[in-house]
Amino acid sequence: MNTQAPQIGAHRPVIRQLDDAAANRIAAGEVVERPASAVKELVENALDAGARRIEIAVADGGKTLIRITDDGCGMTAEDLPLAMSRHATSKIDGSDLLNIHTFGFRGEALPSLGAVGRLSITSRAEGFEAATITVAGGAIGPVRPAALNRGTVVELRDLFYATPARLKFLRTDRAEMGAITDVVKRLAMAEPYVSFRLIDASGAQDREIFRADAEQGELFGALSGRLGRVLGRAFSENALAIDAEREGIRLKGFAALPTYSRGAAVEQFLFVNGRPVRDKMLIGALRAAYMDFLSRERHPAAVLFLTCDPERVDVNVHPAKAEVRFRESGVARGLIVSALRHALAEAGHRASSTVATATLGAMRPEPAFEAPRIYQMDRPSLGARIASYSAQAPAFDEAPRGFEMPVIAPSARVAEPAPPAPELTQAPLGAARAQVHENYIIAQTERGIVIVDQHAAHERLVYERLKRQMAENGVPAQALLIPEIVELSDAEAARLLDFAEPLARLGLVIEPFGGGALAVRETPAILGEINAGALLRDVLDELADLGDSQLLQAKIEAVLSRMACHGSVRSGRQMRVEEMNALLREMEATPHSGQCNHGRPTYVELKLSDIERLFGRT
Repeated sequence: MNTQAPQIGAHRPVIRQLDDAAANRIAAGEVVERPASAVKELVENALDAGARRIEIAVADGGKTLIRITDDGCGMTAEDLPLAMSRHATSKIDGSDLLNIHTFGFRGEALPSLGAVGRLSITSRAEGFEAATITVAGGAIGPVRPAALNRGTVVELRDLFYATPARLKFLRTDRAEMGAITDVVKRLAMAEPYVSFRLIDASGAQDREIFRADAEQGELFGALSGRLGRVLGRAFSENALAIDAEREGIRLKGFAALPTYSRGAAVEQFLFVNGRPVRDKMLIGALRAAYMDFLSRERHPAAVLFLTCDPERVDVNVHPAKAEVRFRESGVARGLIVSALRHALAEAGHRASSTVATATLGAMRPEPAFEAPRIYQMDRPSLGARIASYSAQAPAFDEAPRGFEMPVIAPSARVAEPAPPAPELTQAPLGAARAQVHENYIIAQTERGIVIVDQHAAHERLVYERLKRQMAENGVPAQALLIPEIVELSDAEAARLLDFAEPLARLGLVIEPFGGGALAVRETPAILGEINAGALLRDVLDELADLGDSQLLQAKIEAVLSRMACHGSVRSGRQMRVEEMNALLREMEATPHSGQCNHGRPTYVELKLSDIERLFGRT
């Protein structure tokens, strides 16, 4: 920071026009942050060219080699020099920057890559001969004939050799390769009908890192198959299909059950008009949709595609096009929240299948410790032992009448009557058969058994009942004897007043009090005595960050959750068979009963085939 005051008559800075080489290097700093950025730009170019097969070969984490081979429409010899010029593109005509249907549109990627690396492009358009062009450090070479059947091969070597200082900011080869893999997987999810292959060409032999062949069939089937390849079968088996529309914005994709949650936001993939984005508003909407089902340290998993008229979303607000801006952001956010909550409600009592897998894994015995053998030289022979057993056998026949062997009392209480009704075993959660450790209900189904945590299950049932009552009757508010005055800036007060109606529905009534001050007239009765000023400032922070606030509702629901915890069946209480079956039937009829208020599963279902496998019967 310059602390000296400027002197009168000091030299005036001169405005200069930067040459193309400097401009391209500046653009590279924005567009090409690391090798993964270069892969993203080049693969998106291949997709815009209509490619159906894309191969990505990378060496040393992309630092020494990135080669993209596609079967797209290709370019002619006349197109190649123009493609290396700044702001030259075939994707828009410049008349309307809000009507964009392609991944790229700025025409900066290729000249930027050529300015900081050694770039060569070999391409062939249908009906033309193949040609190649090279660019090194911004110097464009001549166009020469080449041999190529169809499509385009883009090869980028020695990335950032022209700006060596940038190399110091790159991470290890393994970390850069991981970032490239993540980029390729995101684009593969966006285009399920395109084949992708990622190769590590660092060693003597190429090593395949990722492969996804083109899917067939309708969109949801193709997308489900592609997600199974990219994220694994566990996600596909525990994801709910999402298909909703509101005011011209369409939402499709898959969202996982709350019990299939992650410790970090590593399985959250959002796409707008097919473009992978990392947008705070959309991520906040996803979090809000799961707010009532997950604790703060757990994160939902989802792959969501928003589609709308390109003129309703601006994709030109971020250098890497990773963020977007909706014209009606509230509609997009509300669509995500409502569609996901509706899908979760329709899932009913369903819980993640990975819970059962983890349970079976925990039940498998640890590898047995083989103790050293002790050889006993004076061990009796087999014949001697048989003779001894025969001599002792009559002693059992001479036992006094009425004698019974002592029986240890079981830790489980078997439910009566023993034979369950057939219609109960056919129910999704089966018929109650026993209660163990005064907290876990064992139920028999047609295909296996179900183990229910009675306290966690009843806690969710009571919580859902309280929420329904609050939705039907509203949130009771208590009027303050003396309104609390909160001093804010004019802009902050105006923002809160715009949000006054949703707050009033939750029992928090605010009114203008002159200038930037607000008067808090009523507060939610269920929260008791609160610091209204601190609450309003927290709501303001959430509005500024996400454009909406769920804070007050979250606080009210947290109180309802505590009330449900105290009002539910406690651990240690013995239940009659009628009570256990009634609990199972209510779980089947109540949405979200597959997880407790903190996102943990309320029951585990074990298939009979899995149980038999544990005992080696299959």
